[in-house]
Amino acid sequence: MDLKIRRALIFANGDPNDGAMVRRALDDAPDALAIAADGGARLARHYERLPHVVIGDMDSVAVDDLAWAQRVGAQIMRYPAAKDETDLELALLCAAERAADWIRVIGGVGDRLDQTLSNVYLLALPELIGRDVRLVAGKQEAWLVGVGTTTIDGAPGDTVSLLPLAGDASGIDTDGLVYPLRAGTLRFGPARGVSNVLAGARATVTVGAGALLVIHTVGRA
Repeated sequence: MDLKIRRALIFANGDPNDGAMVRRALDDAPDALAIAADGGARLARHYERLPHVVIGDMDSVAVDDLAWAQRVGAQIMRYPAAKDETDLELALLCAAERAADWIRVIGGVGDRLDQTLSNVYLLALPELIGRDVRLVAGKQEAWLVGVGTTTIDGAPGDTVSLLPLAGDASGIDTDGLVYPLRAGTLRFGPARGVSNVLAGARATVTVGAGALLVIHTVGRA
């Protein structure tokens, strides 16, 4: 691990969704700061990661999981139930406050569409700008790209979807994708950016204006 990069793993209170991307995140950060968002302590325990912090209003964490976290020395950061932020939002802010530049969220995708979508929107938090923050679930990872360039590392045949958020995204140039864009526009609504394909082991996506959610799936989705 690059010692210049402070890494953090956040365990949310969703489904474990074990898979290639989750394992890659765990393998890439053996010494990461581990933060459990409330009931995410269950996932930290599932993946045998000792949490440094458990944060939230403690309404979803099981009594035995919280007791386990306390036994292994986790800092318990308890918030009132009547708050504006979700527990995952608090966990992301905590990671940013502790200078994490590389953050992976495990368990951010579950069986509630509202919470899954809100977890995606959290990637746009101002405190996360300039940090490498991704949701990982099963064989997928997702991250937000504003104006600038992102690199996608994978294998030929992997699936890549580019979804505009907060309106249209324009000035898009791609390199290394089977279906290229050159100064292209992806409009909010149509599904034009779904199911592109990596032509090789690496691709780049550049955004001139707006924001794209990049979803990289191992293999053909």
